[in-house]
Amino acid sequence: MSEFAGTWLGPGTIAGSSARVLATTRSGGVGTGTWSTFTLGGPAEAAEAGLSINRRRLRRLLDLPADPVWLRQVHGTRCVELHGHEDSDRIEADAVWTARPGVVCAVLTADCLPVALVDHKGRAVGVAHAGWRGLANGVIEALVAALPVEPVDLVAWLGPAIGPAAFEVGPEVRDAFTSVDPAAAAAFQPGAGDRWHADLCELARRRLRARGVQSIGGGGFCTYSDPERFFSHRRAGGPTGRMATLAWLGTA
Repeated sequence: MSEFAGTWLGPGTIAGSSARVLATTRSGGVGTGTWSTFTLGGPAEAAEAGLSINRRRLRRLLDLPADPVWLRQVHGTRCVELHGHEDSDRIEADAVWTARPGVVCAVLTADCLPVALVDHKGRAVGVAHAGWRGLANGVIEALVAALPVEPVDLVAWLGPAIGPAAFEVGPEVRDAFTSVDPAAAAAFQPGAGDRWHADLCELARRRLRARGVQSIGGGGFCTYSDPERFFSHRRAGGPTGRMATLAWLGTA
């Protein structure tokens, strides 16, 4: 895995296939204030902060084969297949995949964990928006099950998310994971009082491995502690911008 300077990070090309995976940072756009600068989603206020300009810039700078299909994310587990004719911002789902070259899958995050899955033979790609609710309820499992390839053929990449030092949660969050997988307790460290520090990346790795995905990269990018590169909803304490994680199959 390699990191791109400034505006992008991620593995880029997946070895042996035409697949591409990238995550944006907050640098390189036109927004100001809490939207500074490269917001690609968020509440209605984002539109006034240059959202449409940034989305056009995204396609140009990455030389994308098409506009990304933006989802209406609801912290659920619904996973949909894209065929290339869908209307952006109209699909309510938190995971998406395609087997069609030139169709760009996307999720938006600002603390939640983006998870990209790529068939190393280049037959399909997908991405999931995995906050703790989505993770606990099975959004990763839904994406793995939807992809028409064996899990052993998948390569996973974990994008920027809030790190465990900053992600303090209540006992109900820990219980949601340990009631299904007692060994998931290893992804939680004691905090103040009855609070726990949760490691989203480790929780995602556990879910991926349990479904047979063996090649897992990424992780280690904390949105909360790196304000120069990432938006963070928890750090902002209110509305803020969104980064995008994208996956697509090349057309040539």
